[in-house]
Amino acid sequence: MDLKAAREKRLLQLDELEEFRNEAYENTKIYKERTKKWHDRSLVRKEFQPGQEVLLFNSRLKLFPSKLKSRWSGPFIVVKVFPYGAVELKGESPETFKVKGQRLKLYLGGQFDQAKSAMIQAPL
Repeated sequence: MDLKAAREKRLLQLDELEEFRNEAYENTKIYKERTKKWHDRSLVRKEFQPGQEVLLFNSRLKLFPSKLKSRWSGPFIVVKVFPYGAVELKGESPETFKVKGQRLKLYLGGQFDQAKSAMIQAPL
């Protein structure tokens, strides 16, 4: 049992283990960068301008959701667009409220008729 040889062998093993750890760290960093680039490429950026009409997605969990009822409400008018995706909206009431831009989509229809939509959603 040579203590000097055992110590050198142990130091080499520790250095080799450190190299493996560094290589694994670099590989995970490269993987995360590629995954982020792929994900960001598939995202659709939504740009809203003040004065546009938008629909708001209602994401509340309901115990007995209606299958035929639309989860989009509105139209609302965009009052102000904040950085990082926040949007200030105004509905029929004079109060304004802020929501995430991800919950919005452009309203491309004409006049929104509440009576007609209520008639469509009414059960037979």
